[in-house]
Amino acid sequence: MARMAAVSTNTYHGFSLDEALNGIAKAGFRHVELTGVRGWTEHVSADMTDAEIEAVKEKMAKLGLDCIALSGHCNLMDAERLNDFMDNVRLCKKLGGKFIVTSTGEAHFGNNEDSPEELLVGNIKKVMPLVEELDLIMVLEIHGEHGTGTKLLPVVEKVGSPHLAINFDTANVVFYGKTPPEVDLPKCVDKVKYVHLKDKLGAQDEWNFPAIGKGNLKLKETIALLDAANNDSPVSVEVEFTSAGPANVGEVDQALVDSYAFLKSIDCVG
Repeated sequence: MARMAAVSTNTYHGFSLDEALNGIAKAGFRHVELTGVRGWTEHVSADMTDAEIEAVKEKMAKLGLDCIALSGHCNLMDAERLNDFMDNVRLCKKLGGKFIVTSTGEAHFGNNEDSPEELLVGNIKKVMPLVEELDLIMVLEIHGEHGTGTKLLPVVEKVGSPHLAINFDTANVVFYGKTPPEVDLPKCVDKVKYVHLKDKLGAQDEWNFPAIGKGNLKLKETIALLDAANNDSPVSVEVEFTSAGPANVGEVDQALVDSYAFLKSIDCVG
C-alpha cells in the first residue's frame, strides 16, 4: 500500500531548517514533519511571528513540500508545560499540519518521566479541547516509560477522544521497550494513526539509528502489518545516526536518499 511518507526535520538536528528542507526535497519526499522542540531541535517555534510562519510555508511550497505534522514534544506530566504544548498545537495548525506529535515526558532530556498514569491522563484531557477545536490529531510517541504501544494503549483509551492516538516509533519500541516492532504493533494497531519509521543497528540499548533499510529491523514486515490491518497511517522517516552524529550535512542528505529508495523498494510511496 502506497502511503503518505514524510521526513522529520529532527533528522537534521544541528543543521538549519533550510538545509533540512532542501535535503528532504532533493531525496524525493514531498511531506515534512517540522520539529519545534524547545532546547533540542528548534526549526520552528511557537514564538515565531505570522510573517515568519508564512515564510516557512512559502519555502516549503517552492520546494514542493508541505507540512503534515509538527513535532512539538513537551512533558505532559508537568502541568506547567501544558501551556507550552497548547502553543505548539496552535503552531501546528498555522503551519498546515494535521498531526501534533509529543511524548508523554521529556523526549530528549530524560527528566520527570515517572508519574502516575492518572496524572498523565488528566493533563491530556486538559489539552484535548483545543486539539479537537482545531481538528488536529494528537499522537503520543513511544518513548521512555511508555516504551511500547501496548503501554500507551490504556492512556489513549482512558482519554477516549478520536483526536488522540499512538505515534508508533519502530526503533524506540526496541530501544526503550525492548520489543521488536512486529511483536508490539499488532497489540495496538487499532489506535495507531502515525508512524515514525526508524531503523536500528547494534545492541538494544545502543544509540544507532541509520537510514531506514540499513539497520536490522523488519520494517517491510512492520509496514505489511499496517497494510493487513487496513491502517493507512502516514510514515515519517527519522534518522538519528550514532551518538557521535553525522559528519556533515551531506551524510544526512545521503541517508534520506537511501531511505527513499528503500520505501520505493517496498512500494510504500507512490
